[in-house]
Amino acid sequence: MSDRRELSRAEIVRRRRAQRTAKELEQTAKRALKPIVPVNSRTPTSSSRGTIPNSSRPKLVAKPRRFNIALGLPEFHLHKLKISMPRIHANWRLASILLSILLGVAIYLAFTLPYFYVPGATVLGNVRLNRDEITNVLGVVGQSIFTIQPDELEARLRMNYPELLSAEIKIYLPNHVYVTVSERQPVILWQKGEGYTWIDQAGVAFRPRGAETGLVPVVAVDEPPAGLPDLADPFSPLPYMQRELVDAVIALFPLLPAGTTMTFDSAHGLGWKDPRGWQAYFGTSAHDMPLKIRVYQSLVDSLMARNVFPETINVVYADAPFYRIAVTETEELTTEETVDSGQ
Repeated sequence: MSDRRELSRAEIVRRRRAQRTAKELEQTAKRALKPIVPVNSRTPTSSSRGTIPNSSRPKLVAKPRRFNIALGLPEFHLHKLKISMPRIHANWRLASILLSILLGVAIYLAFTLPYFYVPGATVLGNVRLNRDEITNVLGVVGQSIFTIQPDELEARLRMNYPELLSAEIKIYLPNHVYVTVSERQPVILWQKGEGYTWIDQAGVAFRPRGAETGLVPVVAVDEPPAGLPDLADPFSPLPYMQRELVDAVIALFPLLPAGTTMTFDSAHGLGWKDPRGWQAYFGTSAHDMPLKIRVYQSLVDSLMARNVFPETINVVYADAPFYRIAVTETEELTTEETVDSGQ
């Protein structure tokens, strides 16, 4: 039996592989140390006709050479990293529930937080109505700003105060309420019995507030003809009298004798008791009132020139005025006898 051990197949394979690797390394080193063959440029530098200027030649910049050495190393394979992100699935039912909860909390806070409670209303444009009266009718003090309806408050204010010509309500966050009103201007002080009221240019009657100068006083025996409603303003009250009657009062007022008061009754219209003893009537029409006044003045001048003092002067119809003279008891008996004898 020989002392030399016989190699196994695996050892033979490893030895061959080591020899092949050493041989490849040796060949690679020889190729790396092999000198480079110089390369001559084929571009002519000169010719028989002349020399190419150096400026036209491309300048070569020396760059460091890079050598690639193939090493007999085992191959490495880099695997691409796979990063998996968790996929989020939209759950609309859960999102709607969360949104409903948030809205519910917001509504609850809006109606319960004292920050949104109205401490009072700011009133602008009022002259006779005071702020407290308007605020009490509105009822906004202590209310949440989100529960206030401006249209309803405007209607409530106009219905309670006919002396308001207009009302506008605006609200601002967090708790501000602004009320802008416009009041009616009275022109007539209308008195019937023991009561009296103010009347504006449109014939709307409303409660007097304080003292007002420049009003035309009228003492009425009965009710005047009512006016027509204002279709453009649904909250405007029904006029107490016709607008034409208001115009007639204003037109007749400058002729009113000193110390007298204008009167009204449904049968004869406007008039007054003259200090000289007669009752004058002018009707209710305003369009011919200047003509009636001229006719009245002419008739009075004629009667005074004849020293006639009538009982009544009626110019309700300007084209047919008349006057009536008071008849004594003696004249009435004489008249009756004349009538009887004639029969």
